Amino acid sequence: MTKIVTDPKIMLGKPTIEGTRITVEQVLRLLSQKLTVDEIIDDFPQLKEADIRTAVDYAAKMVAKPQI
Repeated sequence: MTKIVTDPKIMLGKPTIEGTRITVEQVLRLLSQKLTVDEIIDDFPQLKEADIRTAVDYAAKMVAKPQI
């Protein structure tokens, strides 16, 4: 199962796909540039479709959280 992790020693602590240096932000930016999942995987062969879906789901959950 794909996990999103944060580690202050990796990508300045930004949320990344576990086992990579690919941030959730990077995935979202690629999708916003209208790259398809297959195109992203072609550019980053270490990723699987589930990784991309997990990154999008993580971002949606972060946006949905109420701000305190």
